[in-house]
Amino acid sequence: MNIEQVAQRLLEAERTKKTIAPLTETMPHITVDDAYRIQIAQIAAKKAQGATVKGLKIGLTSKVMQDMLGVYTPDYGFILDTMVFDSTIDVTPFIQPKVEFELAFFFKQALTGTVTVEDVIAAVDYVVPAIEIIDSRIADWRIQFEDTVADNGSSAGAVLGTTKTKLVDVEDITAIPMTASKNGKAFDTATSAAVLGNPLEAVVWLANAIREYGVMIEPGMFVLSGAVSKAVTFEAGDVFEADFGALGKVSATFAKEVGIR
Repeated sequence: MNIEQVAQRLLEAERTKKTIAPLTETMPHITVDDAYRIQIAQIAAKKAQGATVKGLKIGLTSKVMQDMLGVYTPDYGFILDTMVFDSTIDVTPFIQPKVEFELAFFFKQALTGTVTVEDVIAAVDYVVPAIEIIDSRIADWRIQFEDTVADNGSSAGAVLGTTKTKLVDVEDITAIPMTASKNGKAFDTATSAAVLGNPLEAVVWLANAIREYGVMIEPGMFVLSGAVSKAVTFEAGDVFEADFGALGKVSATFAKEVGIR
């Protein structure tokens, strides 16, 4: 398998908005290691063009998504500066996008070596509510685990809330309530316990998993810890808001031909 060639196929699919067949169908012997190397090759190509890594995302943290793919471990992807959006977002770059609602942890210290929950707590600067935009360069979201890993964890962007809360001020990080609204109407509720029982455990998993590929969580980076509820499709004109109680709110308005930062 030529890792670089497969990475270029996915980059071209993103650029042209023309999806490709699942890698697990066209390359049935693809491994999880292959998939992560394909992901990292795409990130390297984008960095070579001037993009910078701002954060990481964790996926497949909920039982519903794990059951759907028959895989009981999370995955991860990268969030570049070109993927961090203001609250009004141009829909035209996306192919078949959805939104998820989650917590984003910002770090003041690096996480190195074997990481524990205590290490994460010590390294976190603050937490904010977030909306992740996911998208698939794989046709019709017909993905298996290796497909989504190779496709940068099916990530496409993030909207970050502005309310910054120190962990010391959070009574119970496993019991943060979330109410999601679409166009002014509430449609879903959940709590942060949906993320592996504790979103900090998801960050621990991530910090230990990325070491295999020479990646680490560095000061100034953020981590999207995983969706607390199901992903929802959107189109131009839709407005979403996620209310995380004492941690504040985050919103996203989808329109056409607006700038990103």
